[in-house]
Amino acid sequence: MLERLDGQRPERADPLGWRCFQLGVFVLPSSALFAGLLLLVALIQGSRRRSPWWHDRVNVLLAVIAGLMVLGAAAAGLRADALPGYGPALAWLGLFNWLPFFWAFWGFQPYLADGAARRRVALALVAGTVPVLVTGLGQLLLGWHGPWQILGGAVIWHLREGGNPEGRLSGLFDYANITAAWLSLSWPLLLAAALACWQRWRQRLPGSPWRLLVVLALVVAQLASLYLTDSRNAWGAMLLAVPLVAGPGSWLWLLPLLLLALLPVALAVLPGVPALLQEPARALVPQSIWGRLNDLNHQSQRKLASLRITQWSVASGLIAERPWLGWGAAAFSVIYPLRTGRWHGHTHNIAFDLAISHGLPAALLLVALVLWLLIRGARQGMVNGPVFDRAWWAAALVLAVLHASDIPMYDSRINIAGWILLAGLRCWRPQPRASC
Repeated sequence: MLERLDGQRPERADPLGWRCFQLGVFVLPSSALFAGLLLLVALIQGSRRRSPWWHDRVNVLLAVIAGLMVLGAAAAGLRADALPGYGPALAWLGLFNWLPFFWAFWGFQPYLADGAARRRVALALVAGTVPVLVTGLGQLLLGWHGPWQILGGAVIWHLREGGNPEGRLSGLFDYANITAAWLSLSWPLLLAAALACWQRWRQRLPGSPWRLLVVLALVVAQLASLYLTDSRNAWGAMLLAVPLVAGPGSWLWLLPLLLLALLPVALAVLPGVPALLQEPARALVPQSIWGRLNDLNHQSQRKLASLRITQWSVASGLIAERPWLGWGAAAFSVIYPLRTGRWHGHTHNIAFDLAISHGLPAALLLVALVLWLLIRGARQGMVNGPVFDRAWWAAALVLAVLHASDIPMYDSRINIAGWILLAGLRCWRPQPRASC
């Protein structure tokens, strides 16, 4: 077992940290507690015997953002009396969604320093997704329900009967949108594994047939699970990842094929399509798909305060009132009911949420950093590199796009996975022999 974990260890990675990092990624979706303990060991080991963190300008930028967030938390504490129902402790607790992960971004990089290491970590994440698929499909197809727990409650899978919300696959994450986010970020990595196994099978390498069968079974299970989450974001991410992982060399035939497959969906959903075309399209496309997508055309029937556009409008006003240091973490959940009469826990957009919680400068710097990492990877050839590097970039892009209309990172497991993906982007170099 230890010999397998020691394989493909990057040159600068500590042996104990490398083992703990792989195990932590593997158990991450199943247990935030055990994954956190393993990854903490890896983080401590990964932070030793390295160049000072300030030698990387990205870390200096993160330190500046951290300073702005601390200042914002202090200011929110001083002004807490002006906001009924808001406790100053919330402003400080909210920093734990960010500051430890700035450290992790730096400390995890030794374990992601080359393509072979990133490939191994990607496969660990894919393997760790199996319990998500099993519990989710068992929940909806076999009626499984929990809570299931081990070690005296140290690990609990709530597994609500019938899904959460009702009829939507949630599995061990216990909420469909969070499950959809995890399946979306792991989907490009699973596609890469499938393509790699396909190449092994074509080369008639030993063991390739059964590996290909196992991976294809996982692909079918993950496609079914993504569909059953009933998440429009997940459906979009599922399609977005395919051409990105397949690579630009396939776009000449793949993109027209995807557009042709999507044409009936567009005809079934878009307003103004003649009935002569729309009715056959709706007969062809499952009602669960076009009906869900058609919600976009009937938002006026929903309560105004529940719409994203209303949340973002209120958020814009709050940012304008306190642009520099923000209102404090979780302040939106207190202010929004006071102004609209309806509760929402966050703004459903990471940029708005950051600006309200920690101020516009911190939000702009952090969003710009993520965009820069993605653009840098694309410009330097990551999207045209080996299949697992393409998939790594695609997974990071998918997770970033999801945060434009939701904030799944408030689940710690999604947050950890996201910063691992960003650390991998920072490590990528055009030359395979280069490292962090």
